[in-house]
Amino acid sequence: MSGVLSESTRVRRTDVEASVTQGSGHSAVIARRAAMASATGTAVEYYEFSIYGYMATIIAPLFFPGDSPAAALLATLAVFGIAFVIRPIGGVLLGRLADRIGRRRVLLSTVIGMGTATALIGVLPTTAQIGLAAPVLLVLLRLSQGFFAGGEVVGAAAFVAESSPNGRRGFFGAFTPLGVAVGGALGAIVCGITTGLLSAEQLQAWGWRIPFFLSIPLVIFSFHMRHNIEETPEFKAFLANDKPPVAPVKEVFGKNLPALLRVIVFASAQNAGYFIGMVFMNIYLTTYLHFDKSKVYWVIAVISLCMAAMMPFWGGLSDRIGRRKALAIGFVGYAVLVVPMMMLMDSGSLWIAALAMFVATLPMPIVQSVGYPTYAEQFPTRVRYTAMAISINLGAILGGGITPYVVTSIITRTGNLLVPGYFMAGAALCALLAILTLRETSKGNLLR
Repeated sequence: MSGVLSESTRVRRTDVEASVTQGSGHSAVIARRAAMASATGTAVEYYEFSIYGYMATIIAPLFFPGDSPAAALLATLAVFGIAFVIRPIGGVLLGRLADRIGRRRVLLSTVIGMGTATALIGVLPTTAQIGLAAPVLLVLLRLSQGFFAGGEVVGAAAFVAESSPNGRRGFFGAFTPLGVAVGGALGAIVCGITTGLLSAEQLQAWGWRIPFFLSIPLVIFSFHMRHNIEETPEFKAFLANDKPPVAPVKEVFGKNLPALLRVIVFASAQNAGYFIGMVFMNIYLTTYLHFDKSKVYWVIAVISLCMAAMMPFWGGLSDRIGRRKALAIGFVGYAVLVVPMMMLMDSGSLWIAALAMFVATLPMPIVQSVGYPTYAEQFPTRVRYTAMAISINLGAILGGGITPYVVTSIITRTGNLLVPGYFMAGAALCALLAILTLRETSKGNLLR
């Protein structure tokens, strides 16, 4: 009997492994479905996560009233950063679960959790209505957003990488950050329409809630897209041959520490590029350069969509020229372009500022599209979700969560508006040094 069971198990394992390595046509179909589900889900979640940043200047006096607009803005940005602090915790807990029960079910939970927290922000009473309880509740909901966001984009990136054929992971993997860019653009469009149609009094009274309420139908759509996909072939093949790790966090730090540190550096620079480019620049152009809010939202939306359109090209190119060369192009671009383009933005013309922002943002689709598949390729399947959750979320704290607050605080004290550019250039130089230690992973199998 044991021989029969052993033979049956062997056949099942062979069948599962064959499903991973079968013809490229079938693999491409699986990869396309995974990429679309990843892109739509990530777009919805990053719409939800970014609208807080876009509405920061409007929300600030409602939850942090006082005599100093600068202090209110800093307090609002501190709450923005708080959401990043809990991201590693959410990532570790959700990652541990995903490395044991699979990626699909965890990605469904992130959609529901993130959407619920975002919608609840839209119904929060303000400080004028309930006092100090208002900012406390705001902080709790931002923490909830951060918890679920910690398992979102890393899980989507792992899911696509494990569903893609060799030599195409860069192309299909580019759809995860494409969703990030589209989500940011959608948030900017909604905020642009809202601020353009309503008066300042209407925005303060109730209009700021609209972008948060609109997350509800988007969450329903995202849940439907992810509900209709299957578990990744790579994870199913892993389960057929091995048992899930009992202590994935311990295993990550014990066996994958060099890769973990490398990805933290890359993710820090990657997040600095995104949050300086798409979130802080909104504050920079409106608060410091005094351009019209609604027009700036439209500039950000158009640039975000242009960047998203470039991502599949750069992801696919990295499959041909390699991840190291592609990432080097992107980080050199950040180091060289950002400071001069920020100087050009201060010309007094919104058209020139928009063109300068477009040029400064050109490295973003390279780093974003190539980064996520590269991160997935650094870790074995058995702990991939957990390792990516730890490294990418720690990088998000360093490069994204604290960046808007830190640079705004330094600008407030020094008056130097180029601080964000210097910060970005420094982060890019650190990433270029880390590339020297990166092994090329564009052609081979994923680690198992």
